[in-house]
Amino acid sequence: MNQRKNKGIPAALYPLASLTAAIACWQAVVVWWSIPDYVLPAPAEVGRALAAGFADGTLWPHIAATLGETLLGYTIGSVLAIATGAVLAESRTFERFVFPLLAGLQAMPKVALGPIILVWCGYGSASKVVLVVLVCFFPLFVNTVNGLKRADPDLLDACRAFSASRAFLFFHVKLPCAAPEIFSGLQIGVSLALIGAVVGEFLSSQRGLGYLISSASVNMSVATMFAGVVLLAVIGVGGAQAVRAVQRRVVFWEHSDGSTSRAGG
Repeated sequence: MNQRKNKGIPAALYPLASLTAAIACWQAVVVWWSIPDYVLPAPAEVGRALAAGFADGTLWPHIAATLGETLLGYTIGSVLAIATGAVLAESRTFERFVFPLLAGLQAMPKVALGPIILVWCGYGSASKVVLVVLVCFFPLFVNTVNGLKRADPDLLDACRAFSASRAFLFFHVKLPCAAPEIFSGLQIGVSLALIGAVVGEFLSSQRGLGYLISSASVNMSVATMFAGVVLLAVIGVGGAQAVRAVQRRVVFWEHSDGSTSRAGG
């Protein structure tokens, strides 16, 4: 009976209920302790800042700049991560020569490379894109390598017994087995890509949500700062949901297996 009742409730209502409760608690804290706006603005103040920014058009260029830098860097970083991870997983020679260098580069704090990237790529959007590429590359790269190396050895041996080519094994056995981990890396990369773009905008920029938050902090416009943070959260959630939607279509067998197991339980 409980399962039937839950099926009638749209899945989107659960996070909306949590969000409503969080906003209500936020409002209650501001009112109960009489917190001034320059310390913690009420949700209504943040909403007014968002509405005013959309109405007068000041927010749109910042959103477009951050979205463009994030999407371009995320796409380039993801393609490079999957390609490099596939080559490394398939070639022991490449792994021996390249993996120690990549591991050393991964250990470096990417934020520390920001000033160097600015010197090399300038103060435009190119430096932000490069920083996004570096930030979102490594989680997806590691997930790709691990996923490809965890392919079922019995299935690989069975395919080799029928003289399957190396390309067939990669595209029809290893890549499908690694797909869940690759999409996990893609989801992690969404939030990291946003972090890279915002950090780059903090360092030097004339537009973008990071620049908006930084300039609002100088003017002590806390409501505008919160508005920028809210927009970044919306972009991050939207990007993660988009990756999950693609995953449900591409890795369809994983979803159907989960549904079957839940139904059987």
